Amino acid sequence: MKTTNHNLLLTLALLGAGALAGYAAQPPATNAPAAPVKGTKVMQKIVKTDAEWKAQLTPEQYRITRNRGTEPPFCGILHDSKEPGSYCCVCCGLELFSSTNKFHSGSGWPSFYQPVAAEHVQYVEDRSHGMVRTEIQCARCAAHLGHVFDDGPPPTGKRYCLNEVAMKFVPAKK
Repeated sequence: MKTTNHNLLLTLALLGAGALAGYAAQPPATNAPAAPVKGTKVMQKIVKTDAEWKAQLTPEQYRITRNRGTEPPFCGILHDSKEPGSYCCVCCGLELFSSTNKFHSGSGWPSFYQPVAAEHVQYVEDRSHGMVRTEIQCARCAAHLGHVFDDGPPPTGKRYCLNEVAMKFVPAKK
């Protein structure tokens, strides 16, 4: 304890009095979520038990969305679809991506350069399979959707590569 206090004081002395004022002004760390920024929407979270998800989803939907699975490339029809509409979370129905932001990546999975709203997806570091990737999840129910990469087209340069099974396509109204 004495060494820790000594090291802290030494560090603060080296940083100057401004650091000491900033250190003293810091609020205590808590596990409470940060207050929302004015003007942003707070996403109402959906939390269910594994049994509830299993009752709602097909076995393949459950494997992919709740257990962070991946479907084989080119296994569905949505990766090539050009039909106008929205791509929603298969678990909770939240609109995630729009066909207007979809592009053909050649990867075999539906790909988009941006979500319909930034607050509709959340990002998690994924270190599985011997690589570091950024997993994307539904912000409302934490369903695994796929991954985002930095090799997409303008204007974002992002490629949101999604599992088709994790989404429900809703055609645009005519």
